[in-house]
Amino acid sequence: MAKLLPVLLFLLASFLIAAPSRSEPSLSRGDTAGPASGPMAHTFSIVARDPKTGEMGVAVQSHWFSVGSLVSWAEAGVGAVATQSIVEVSYGPKGLALMRAGKSAPEALKELLTQDEQRDVRQVAMVDALGQVAAWTGRKCIPAAGDQQGGQFSVEANLMSNDRVWPAMKTAFEAAEGDLADRMLAALDAAQAAGGDIRGKQSAAILIVSGERSAEPWKGKLIDLRVEDSPRPLEELRRLVGVQRAYRYADQGDAFVSLGKIDDAMKAYARAAELQPANNELAYWRAVGLWNAGKKPEAIAAFRKVFARDRRWAALTPRLVPVGLLAATPEELKKILGRLS
Repeated sequence: MAKLLPVLLFLLASFLIAAPSRSEPSLSRGDTAGPASGPMAHTFSIVARDPKTGEMGVAVQSHWFSVGSLVSWAEAGVGAVATQSIVEVSYGPKGLALMRAGKSAPEALKELLTQDEQRDVRQVAMVDALGQVAAWTGRKCIPAAGDQQGGQFSVEANLMSNDRVWPAMKTAFEAAEGDLADRMLAALDAAQAAGGDIRGKQSAAILIVSGERSAEPWKGKLIDLRVEDSPRPLEELRRLVGVQRAYRYADQGDAFVSLGKIDDAMKAYARAAELQPANNELAYWRAVGLWNAGKKPEAIAAFRKVFARDRRWAALTPRLVPVGLLAATPEELKKILGRLS
C-alpha cells in the first residue's frame, strides 16, 4: 500500500487540476471554495470591438429579469465586459478599471480570476480598446456552456439548450453587415435560432461606447438599451435600437442648426423622420428646428401635421417662446398655430 500512495496522490492531483481551454487564462481549476454566491444570470452574450470605428460593446439575452443590469459593462476608450453565469458583478467595474490603468483584456481577466475562489462558476469575457479579447468559462457553469473568439470579439453562453448556440453566434457575427449594433444583434438572433437559453427568453440588453477615451466617459455612451421583461426581448431590443438611431439623427440636426449648417440639419432631420415617421416628438422638434433655422413655410407645414395628430403639441408651443426655444413673435405664433386674426 505504501508503494501505491505516491501514484494515488499523483492521480488525485491530476483530477483536481484540469488543463484550461484555449480561451481561458492559465489558472488552476480546482473545486470552487465554499458554496457558489452571486446573482444568477445564465445567458448568452457577445463582447466586441469594431475595428473601423473603435466602438466597443456588449449584447445579451437571457431568461432572467433585467439581465443587462448585471451582465453588460463598457467604458468609452477603455473596453467592454460581460460577466454572467453565477455572476460576480465586480468583474465589470474592476475589469474596466484595470484596462483603464493599462492592462490588456487578457491581463485584466487573469488578475480578477486569480482573486476569485469561486471562478469555476463564473463566465466572463472582455475586449479592450486595442481589440484584444479574453474569455473564461468555469468548469461548473451549467451546460451547455462554452465560448469562442474571433477577430476582436468573443461569444459566450451557459445553460443553453445545446452546444451549437455560441458557434452560431460567432458565424453570424462574422457574416453580418452594418454597424456594430447590427452585427451584435445578428449574433443574438442566431443564438436564439440555434436553440438559445433552455428556459426560454425574458430580457435583453445592448451597450455600445465610443472608441475615444474621455474625461467625461458618459458622453461616449452611444447606445444603452435594456428590455427588462418581455416575451419577445430581441424583437423589442431591435425596435429600441431603431428609435435610438432616430433620436441621434434628431440631436445631430439640432447641433447643425446651432452651427448654422442648415443643409446638414435638414438631412439629419429627414433621416430621423424616415426611421420613425409616426413619432410626434421627433416630428415636433424637427418643426421647431426648421423654424429657428429660418425655414418658416416648411416649419409651419411640419407643425400642422403634428397638431393634426395630437393637439397637445399645439398647447405646448406658446410655452417655448418665453424660454427662448422658439424665436417667434405673437403674430408668427398665430401662424404656427393656425389662428390668424
